[in-house]
Amino acid sequence: MFEGERWIAPPLRLSVVIPAYNEAARIGRTIEALAEYAPLNGIGCDLIVVDDGSQDDTREVALRAAKGHFPSGVFVQCGEVNRGKGYAVHAGMIRTKGDVVLMCDADLPTPFEELEKLLPWLERGYDVVIGSRDMPGSRLDPPQPLPRRLMAWSFRAIRRRLLLPQIRDTQCGFKLFRREAAQQIFMRAVEPGWLFDCEVLGIAERCGYRIKEVGVVWRNDPDTRVRAGREALRAIPTLLAIRRRLREVVPP
Repeated sequence: MFEGERWIAPPLRLSVVIPAYNEAARIGRTIEALAEYAPLNGIGCDLIVVDDGSQDDTREVALRAAKGHFPSGVFVQCGEVNRGKGYAVHAGMIRTKGDVVLMCDADLPTPFEELEKLLPWLERGYDVVIGSRDMPGSRLDPPQPLPRRLMAWSFRAIRRRLLLPQIRDTQCGFKLFRREAAQQIFMRAVEPGWLFDCEVLGIAERCGYRIKEVGVVWRNDPDTRVRAGREALRAIPTLLAIRRRLREVVPP
């Protein structure tokens, strides 16, 4: 809701899903940032951390950081083997109970304060609001190195020829859903890898959900889990497979 020119968060329950793979060095700071942000903004918050086969102390660090802040938090263990980010996000999403659901990355490249840009669009009737690094209002602080930017531009050009041409940035890890939309979308999603975002947004579109893309602050972390050169080689056949599956999606 708006009070003059200032947007005021309505009372709501937010579920935050964080997929994590070998994130012991970073997950604690992200959980503490959420524990500080939510109460100050009148947001009730449920936390769901999904450990996707980490070989470090991700589980212990996450549980320790969440203790005392999120008594109803859920820790999901996907198993001993890394299944992929899409698999982990799906495992968390189906356990959400909040009115709205936020998916964010364990290293928190987009700070929780950027929720204030996304939440108003749910009030305006949108069902899925996604952070973007390629919209007016986006700010990269600092930007990715040039080789990764070139790889990202190439991927976006290919992806927009095959899927979701109206969306500029499908891969930013800061996405907000109405819970009902999240449940319907993720019960249909099967892509386990890093391109799951494309499938999720494609399903949302096929199901008739309204999608809004909003520019956000994004901070580059050199310790990314996606190896762009290697994964880009797999992108085209995966995108084509997602496009085929989307033709079979039955709206709710």
